[in-house]
Amino acid sequence: MTRIAAMPETSPALDVVIVNWNGGALLRTCLASLSAAEDGLGDALRLRVVVVDNASRDGSLEDLPRLRHGPAVIANPDNQGFGRACNAGAARGTAPAILFLNPDARVTAESLAGAHAALMVEAETGIVGAQLLDEEGRVQRSCARRPNALSLVGQALLLDRARLVPSHFMTEWDHAEDRAVDQVMGAFLMIRRSLFEALGGFDERFFVYYEDVDLCARAWDAGFAVRHLAGITVRHEGQGTTRAAKAHRLACFLESQIRYAAKHHGRATALALVATAFGAQVPLRLVQALARRSRAEAGEVLRAARLLARALPGLMRAVHAHPAR
Repeated sequence: MTRIAAMPETSPALDVVIVNWNGGALLRTCLASLSAAEDGLGDALRLRVVVVDNASRDGSLEDLPRLRHGPAVIANPDNQGFGRACNAGAARGTAPAILFLNPDARVTAESLAGAHAALMVEAETGIVGAQLLDEEGRVQRSCARRPNALSLVGQALLLDRARLVPSHFMTEWDHAEDRAVDQVMGAFLMIRRSLFEALGGFDERFFVYYEDVDLCARAWDAGFAVRHLAGITVRHEGQGTTRAAKAHRLACFLESQIRYAAKHHGRATALALVATAFGAQVPLRLVQALARRSRAEAGEVLRAARLLARALPGLMRAVHAHPAR
């Protein structure tokens, strides 16, 4: 059974949900930044922090920094995926705003207060994201376009590199201004609880990847804006907890891409992505690995293909559950 640690009764303005999988030192650093932010915020913005651990094996939950209100810990007996873990963490709280924060991110009092104020000031704003900075202080161009059928298939065929279809991430834009965007990254995604609950939370059919794309798309469809906040900065390492699991990461990415296509663009687009996964994406990645003379990388690509093939029967059932378009 899932083990849930006790948490004191509070009336926070912001619930912070962190999903961890073998994050270890990153998680502790993230929580330390939240503790420092709590001190800076005082009673101006009360936080409740929930850590949902997906069966880490690195001692992630040992010696966690303490906060005034948390962290509460949900220790899952197995890896239940990002979206499901986020939903479980969000369900523990009652605050009018929820921040989904990656363990490889570090926040400040200013970033939390500024993002919360921007989210709540206008009723039509449903989701906000921050300007993510890498360890060198460089802006990560993390805002993305809403995928359509053509862009999904074109990107799978690497046509975005030849500028024949737009890239998923808005890399041509410097992210230096506040503006509405199709999607902000789930590394720092703050959403109104009322909207999150109305949307039914994250779609748990996405194990990892594309769940934030899907949530932002559904927020826009419900009449709420998604906004990038250039003046709110957050340090973000990027792929901090999945970097070591390359094969698993690639297989999950391809599977989630197919699931997204089936849900939003129908069976034909999803089947086209299945074909491009095995007929283009895997072979192209394999050629690139061999060109770099990296047998280890080639092995990871082949393992990813095997993982995707193993998931294919269930994936095809999901694809055929959606009407053709």
